[in-house]
Amino acid sequence: MSENQNLLAEQRRSLILDEVRRRGGVRVNELTRKLGVSDMTVRRDLDALARQGVLEKVHGGAVPLIEASTHEPGFEAKSGLELSAKDDIARAAAELVTPGAAIALSGGTTTYALAGRLLDVPDLTVVTNSVRVADVFHAAQRTSDPRQGAATVVLTGGVRTPSDSLVGPVADQAIAMLHFDLLFLGVHGISVEAGLSTPNLAEAETNRRLVQSARRVVVVADHTKWGTVGLSSFASLDQVDTLVTDSGLPAEARDEISEHLPRLVVAGRPEEPAGPSKV
Repeated sequence: MSENQNLLAEQRRSLILDEVRRRGGVRVNELTRKLGVSDMTVRRDLDALARQGVLEKVHGGAVPLIEASTHEPGFEAKSGLELSAKDDIARAAAELVTPGAAIALSGGTTTYALAGRLLDVPDLTVVTNSVRVADVFHAAQRTSDPRQGAATVVLTGGVRTPSDSLVGPVADQAIAMLHFDLLFLGVHGISVEAGLSTPNLAEAETNRRLVQSARRVVVVADHTKWGTVGLSSFASLDQVDTLVTDSGLPAEARDEISEHLPRLVVAGRPEEPAGPSKV
């Protein structure tokens, strides 16, 4: 990490979290030196990250929070993480959508960011099991000057999860009767061995139905999701057509992904070729 006194709080905290995860722990005085900010600023950042449940403060510094594979953070806890990366990913993913398409958006904070980028794409049909995603489109339609070609939104029923997704038999049955051109899928974790995974068993089954109903599957996931494994896997990497991620993904991870996926999009940088195209 280079010294920079002008970093935004969000950028500083992202850098701090990456350093804690990479090194397994870091001291306050090391962070002040590397970030070029005061001791008090670093301690405030650590307090904020600890409240979000992504690290643990210890005497003189911080260590990673060891999460069980069944731990499922709530939407609010996740929404404050990797904001710049999610915005970059949302911008790049939106470019894959053409007017008039039938698309699906799963639950998650990255798909929530993507929803805001799709408001100006005309004549979309949007299937979602995310209350938050549906609210983005509904709020736009309730404006005093309704847009021509506003999206038609289909919100599945189901049982609400901590991340504000609707899952369970009702959601599964609704999704099974639909077919969409493109699925944008947020994930808790992605790895070569486990594929796509989530800590929520019911959400895993609903995500399986989403994958089965889609002609093309696009995973939208920031670099922190790579190597993370949740309790239940719901798709293998060979079921994914495209991964849209951010420039924080290490080069070795990109090489590994390129061996398993036909297309890798690194938001904010030129697209990197992956394996042979799927038919």
